[in-house]
Amino acid sequence: MLKHVGNRILGLGQGSSVPRGVLPRLYHERVVEHYNNPRNVGSFDKSDPTVGTGLVGAPACGDVMKLQIKVDDESGKITDACFKTFGCGSAIASSSVATEWVKGRQMEEVLSIKNTEIAKHLSLPPVKLHCSMLAEDAIKAAVKDYEAKKAKFSGSAGSASTEKAADA
Repeated sequence: MLKHVGNRILGLGQGSSVPRGVLPRLYHERVVEHYNNPRNVGSFDKSDPTVGTGLVGAPACGDVMKLQIKVDDESGKITDACFKTFGCGSAIASSSVATEWVKGRQMEEVLSIKNTEIAKHLSLPPVKLHCSMLAEDAIKAAVKDYEAKKAKFSGSAGSASTEKAADA
């Protein structure tokens, strides 16, 4: 049923409601693929000190994206990533691509991922560029969250050892 409705919206198959001479707006096959088969959907425990969480939204369209990264403390490499997105197909596809691109890369390296690269990869139309911007912002927010947790954890561990030394 959903496939039938989707095909009708896209102007494919019989019973198309698209008037003659009007071209339907079609998503690129990569967007459709990531929408139909999103990669890395889910979430990690946000209290885990190795997890960074980025939660971003676009009030204009209502898209909300949560992207999480799991980082190996020793190497600084992102070992896993996942997302949950409430939004359009382009937002879901952008999230899916972002999680694929950050896995296995260094923290500094993922900060160089730009929304224009995601948009180009998915062939997003100009009206959907905000979706790739959300993905870039979510990556940066997740890295920032992880670094804040790491600093807090390092700071509290350091102050605990100082307190123990003072008690001795």
